[in-house]
Amino acid sequence: MQQPVTAFIDYLRYEKQHSPHTLSAYQRDLARVMQQATVRDILEWEKITEKQLKYWLGLWHEDGLSSRSLQRLISSLRRFYQYLLTRGVVSNNPAQLLRAPKTGRPLPVTLDADQVNNLLDDQYGQADGDPLKCRDLAILELFYSSGLRLAELAALNVDSFSDGFSQVRVLGKRSKERVVPVGSKARQAVQHWLTFRELFVRGESDSALFLSKHGKRISTRQIQNRIKEFAREAGMPVGVHPHMLRHSFASHLLESSGDLRLIQELLGHSDISTTQIYTHLDFQHLAAVYDKAHPRAKKKD
Repeated sequence: MQQPVTAFIDYLRYEKQHSPHTLSAYQRDLARVMQQATVRDILEWEKITEKQLKYWLGLWHEDGLSSRSLQRLISSLRRFYQYLLTRGVVSNNPAQLLRAPKTGRPLPVTLDADQVNNLLDDQYGQADGDPLKCRDLAILELFYSSGLRLAELAALNVDSFSDGFSQVRVLGKRSKERVVPVGSKARQAVQHWLTFRELFVRGESDSALFLSKHGKRISTRQIQNRIKEFAREAGMPVGVHPHMLRHSFASHLLESSGDLRLIQELLGHSDISTTQIYTHLDFQHLAAVYDKAHPRAKKKD
């Protein structure tokens, strides 16, 4: 079974110019399959069936191989068998319909309401009289008020707001536009920043809402760095990033309203299954309250 693998790797190396890292991954994946086949006295690639491959995938999954690694292994097998097919070594591709077990999606990390308030309140004291701190406070408030993505916030223009700054028009993924409400604290912070914004406009007036000290639209990297610095200054126990504020917005709103469709609309999710991850967070919160409050749930010392 080794000879076809060697020829395949040479094909990838010399004809397709794949990197050593990619070649090594193919070799590991195919060696794993060969080891299983050899144990079962299968000495030809033609003899391996889809059923056997499914069984082996299950074994590897039980042994702790991640879903991502299994998916890569399946991709390696598909391409290898396609190579064998074009050279007449095999008559079918048993890996064609294989699917890896789904990866368990990790729950998003959120801040609780007190942590968010501490983070924001800490900035109000520092923002007084400092134009860039006022800008940064408006950024923080908007993230938590409206659940914006990082790229969405960076792309905002001055004219993105309407109805007395109570609504903001956002261009989301796949250029899908949505309008989301802006809370009173965020409205005030944005309007306060606008009193300083003209100080940073260079040359022709820029349409960007948030400008750097050099007069250019603030970059996503700058926003990330500023929020990280805010969290450090406020003594937060965890690293804070823009998406954590978006997660916190969704989680806290769901706890209060219980309206999953509303959260989906505000976040700009095309599929509600994406939004449903916040129901798991909500359940965790309820379970924690239950464990503390219910007489029969309390653990004995």
